[in-house]
Amino acid sequence: MKTIYKKLLILVLLLPFSILAQNTITGIVLDKASGQPIPGVNVNVQGAASGSSTDFDGKYQLANVKRGDKILFSFIGYTNTIVEFVTQRTVNVSLVEDANQLNEVVIQVGYGTVKKKDATGAVSQIAEKDFNKGINITPESLISGRIAGVNVTGGGAPGAKADIRIRGGSSLNASNEPLIVLDGLPLSNAVPSGATSILSTIDPNDIESFTVLKDASAAAIYGSRAANGVIVITTKKGTKGKVKVSFSSQVAVNTVENTVDVLSADQFRALVNERGTTAQRALLGNANTNWQDEIFNSSLTTNNNISVSGALFDKLPIRLSVGNVDNPGILKNTSFERTTTSISLNPVLFDNHLKIDVSGNLSFGNNQFQDEGAIIGSAIGFDPTQPVFQANSRYNGYYEWLEPNGNVPLLPARNPVARLNQDERRATSTRKWGNVSLDYKFHFFEDLRVVAEAGIDRFDSSGFTEVSTQSILGFQPRTFTEANYVNLGNYSSYTDALQNKNLNAYFNYIKNFGKLRVDATAGYNYQLFEKERYQSGEIRQPNPNEDVITDPDINLQSYFGRLNLGFDSRYLLTVNYRRDGTSRFSQQNRWGNFAGAALAWNVAEESFLKDNSTISTLKLRVGYGTTGQQDISAQYDYLRRVTLGTINSQYIFGNTVFATARPEGYNENIKWEELAEINLGIDYGFFNNRITGSVNYFDKESTDLLADIAVPDGANIRNQGFFNVGAVRTKGVEFSIESDIVKNDNLTWNVAFNTTFIEQKISNLGITVPGFQGYLAGDNIAGGSGNKIQVNSVGFTPNSFLVYEQLYDSNKRPIQGAYADRNQDGKIDAGDRYRYRKPAPDYTFGLFSTLNYKKFDLTMNWRASLGNYIFDNVSSNLGYLDAGLRRQTDLSNVSADYFNTGFTFEDNGTQRYLSNYFVKDASFIKLDNVTVGYTFDKSLLRVATLRLTAAVQNVLILTKYDGLDPERFNGIDNNVYPRARTFLLGVNLNL
Repeated sequence: MKTIYKKLLILVLLLPFSILAQNTITGIVLDKASGQPIPGVNVNVQGAASGSSTDFDGKYQLANVKRGDKILFSFIGYTNTIVEFVTQRTVNVSLVEDANQLNEVVIQVGYGTVKKKDATGAVSQIAEKDFNKGINITPESLISGRIAGVNVTGGGAPGAKADIRIRGGSSLNASNEPLIVLDGLPLSNAVPSGATSILSTIDPNDIESFTVLKDASAAAIYGSRAANGVIVITTKKGTKGKVKVSFSSQVAVNTVENTVDVLSADQFRALVNERGTTAQRALLGNANTNWQDEIFNSSLTTNNNISVSGALFDKLPIRLSVGNVDNPGILKNTSFERTTTSISLNPVLFDNHLKIDVSGNLSFGNNQFQDEGAIIGSAIGFDPTQPVFQANSRYNGYYEWLEPNGNVPLLPARNPVARLNQDERRATSTRKWGNVSLDYKFHFFEDLRVVAEAGIDRFDSSGFTEVSTQSILGFQPRTFTEANYVNLGNYSSYTDALQNKNLNAYFNYIKNFGKLRVDATAGYNYQLFEKERYQSGEIRQPNPNEDVITDPDINLQSYFGRLNLGFDSRYLLTVNYRRDGTSRFSQQNRWGNFAGAALAWNVAEESFLKDNSTISTLKLRVGYGTTGQQDISAQYDYLRRVTLGTINSQYIFGNTVFATARPEGYNENIKWEELAEINLGIDYGFFNNRITGSVNYFDKESTDLLADIAVPDGANIRNQGFFNVGAVRTKGVEFSIESDIVKNDNLTWNVAFNTTFIEQKISNLGITVPGFQGYLAGDNIAGGSGNKIQVNSVGFTPNSFLVYEQLYDSNKRPIQGAYADRNQDGKIDAGDRYRYRKPAPDYTFGLFSTLNYKKFDLTMNWRASLGNYIFDNVSSNLGYLDAGLRRQTDLSNVSADYFNTGFTFEDNGTQRYLSNYFVKDASFIKLDNVTVGYTFDKSLLRVATLRLTAAVQNVLILTKYDGLDPERFNGIDNNVYPRARTFLLGVNLNL
């Protein structure tokens, strides 16, 4: 009995010590690079069955820890960290990204996902941390210069649409825009009047990632709409854990970086006094007006966004975001304002068998426009010796050119400042889009899933144009004098409604059979596009007109399938198939079949490289596929149609009014444009993936091109229309590399570089008549009437310049009116025009640098373009003496290029307008953005992290081009809205 008592006594005495030996520790886990907390990190004692995890703020608490225990911190995408417990009460850890686990990144592809290491096609993904910094008004600017083979060219106007080309596009007259899929909803490229672009209604702060399907083997799953590549946009979603609040605010000053070089007032006076007539010299004013300074000004942009994310009741992940951007342009009285609200719900039910994704967005836009080309053109060409205002002017005090009798002349430019202030163009828009996805994994057969998605995109806009009753633009032509005509001004309005309905339903089967992995998908897609437009024109005029224009609906229906096979993660095969039908074509040509296949070999997974310390990733890829194109402006061109006349084309016979009708041209044989593409690729990684990148070679050819061409007389009722003619072939090489050049506890420096070479030629236009030069293309240029400077010709790049060859004197100065007789027929005429240069670059480059030192960060992104040319339409139209001294009743300014040429008059017809002298090298290097930031962790505010940024956008341009801007998408520099230089301050707060 004594023995038992002794043992109990010893146990009681030892119990407090055993309790003291069981410790509880707390701490926070941060990302080493950003200093941000990481939720969901596993915190375990090595060998223990259970542990803890960090909450939304990165905090954790771990009980029952004994001296000598090894605490393991692990999280996907990061290197494991082990800390030995001694007596510390707090253990804070910073995790470092694990380059090896980057291959486990899941990327979005058509109707599903795939691990990056298992991708077989040319697919690139860029996530939020790699987006371009600074103030991004529209989403396109986030990826400009960041992805090889993807060229993004933005404009200067507020909220302006950016033109996106993936591997140079594929068509001549059909759409070259990529298909954009937003959270599973394929978007229409159509934009209602008064809106700027299909992406301008989306807040860039809500976007999580862009995935670009570049080659046909990857994009074939989208078939008829994928000829120009596919961009899959994924927005941010709710996450499990505590509620997180993020707030960002930016204030930016937009300044005028550059203006068109024209003569100053003193230079112009000297020119007129020297070369003008007595009547012209008498027209000179006493002012010194820089008209471009009068229409441009600095402006202030604000961009704010607040988001709340977390889990309601610890079960329903949700994210709510509200954003507003107010972006006045540097051209006065232009602006872009957008307010967005987005919501995302992502519950998982029935023991993880049913996943529901609900995404919705509501956007309101307010835009103010101007007749930008006319106003900027007027400012470039208006007489700089005249004042903005004139005493006793009948046009609200603005100076205007008038005839001696007070009539309004037809030809002179109007006062650009008056046009800005007396011509109001405003529009409002509302866009509502949403997508609901139900992903159900069968309880009785868990290898099989069924996914159903339904989405709708409704885009409404309304706007008006109002010309003041005091504007000279409100008066009728010279046949009406002020004595017998009252200025009624002008007012017209419009209302547009676009609607896009989409339905997807597909099955997905995934099963591992030993080392063989099978991933099969099959489904159906339905999409309907609807449009209606109401328009009223000049309702203040004596005969107003009102029209309701309803475009025919466009319906697309498709069946699709994909099979992914992977053996031992080494040998991969992907096969895609899609059968598409479109209402744009007849029953005989309605359906098209598109397919793709790709093979990949993960060489680094082979035994002879598996443990190689130098080569950590090496994958060889080859793919081939076909995609289609049907996106043309003609909706039902295959049908024989009759158009009823308006009220202005009716006939009266006796007491009866008869409406007129006219037959329309048609092409009953119109069919799919098709593209076939082969892609060869290598993905590589060295030194534990410290250096990663890829190389791709592609060769694609579009056939049966949908081209809007002239029709020979008598061959059709119309003179021009869409036909399937010719082929375009595009070849190129893409190269990308990214490296953590420096990576230690205090300093990291990451550099990413990409370059693309593209060669594009028209291989067939369907016409073999001797002497056929091709089809004129592109926009009309200023100068003359209806002149075009670009052409599509066999053997040349699309939209090559068609020009006369300028002759030069011994001092290399162009000789006025002297051009090469290239066909040696003794005369200079249209037969001497030849193809010279092209707007598309041979090479494009992108460079992105991120430097982090402790809590400081510095990012820069550069872009470059080589081999692109531009037609200087400002100089071709205004760079000669008679452009300023054309008439005896008014004067116009001339381009400073006059001093280089000495051109005085218009020579024979339009030849001077079309000289190759004005086709200039527009290669450039641009520093798009420099951003400096500093992050305060929670040691400052305790409850929040704070990041302050300062940035400059459109920092630097290096180019030989002496015009306004060498980067012009269509290759013609004429009255362009200039890009602003922007100075930015920003704050980000995370609670």
